[in-house]
Amino acid sequence: MKKLITLFTILVTASITAQNFQLHRDFERGHFTSTLELFKMDKYGNTFTFIDFDYNSATGVSGAYYEIARVLKTETMPVGLHVEYNAGVGTFKAGNATGGYTIDEAWIFGVNYEKANAKWGFSTYAGYKAFTGAEKANFQVTGTWYYNIIEDKLTFAGFADLWTQNYKGAEDLTVFLSEPQLWYHLNKTFSVGGELEISSNFAGGSNAIKGRPTLAIKWNI
Repeated sequence: MKKLITLFTILVTASITAQNFQLHRDFERGHFTSTLELFKMDKYGNTFTFIDFDYNSATGVSGAYYEIARVLKTETMPVGLHVEYNAGVGTFKAGNATGGYTIDEAWIFGVNYEKANAKWGFSTYAGYKAFTGAEKANFQVTGTWYYNIIEDKLTFAGFADLWTQNYKGAEDLTVFLSEPQLWYHLNKTFSVGGELEISSNFAGGSNAIKGRPTLAIKWNI
């Protein structure tokens, strides 16, 4: 799933609102994924939200995932207060039937720190992660970054998540997910590139490190 990649560009250029649409071809899973991101700054911090849809030729829209995050921060605060909600649904084929599942909803409460300039930037937060019905404590640490390799032409960006997924009566898991992206900017509106999803214990996978590449286009709306 996608995360905010445009945050630092927005901070550096002092824009107030930005949004983009991405379409990725996932070669490992054999489907397309679309992502719509929206980021908005105000004098009390910023709000970020995105929604992913997976498209499978056998089932149509085979999955959806949603996040919304709010950072409360003023000029006098050294760190921001982070609140986030996320959840999702999915489908799968079982013979001639189609089954469904939910991605457990979760709230994250933590603190955020960021630093950026025209060349590079990063943002990170750490917080308590509350899964619905987990009855156990969990945490998440997230970092996002960007580095302008060639100004206005080539950008390396991405995110990395590490969280626990501990439920009463179930095996305790530590999940890692990262999606480094490389974008070549055709102009200020369109970019081409892709990402490599690197994961462990993610979405029912094993604890072995798994890599899933994509090719993508991005439209800055």
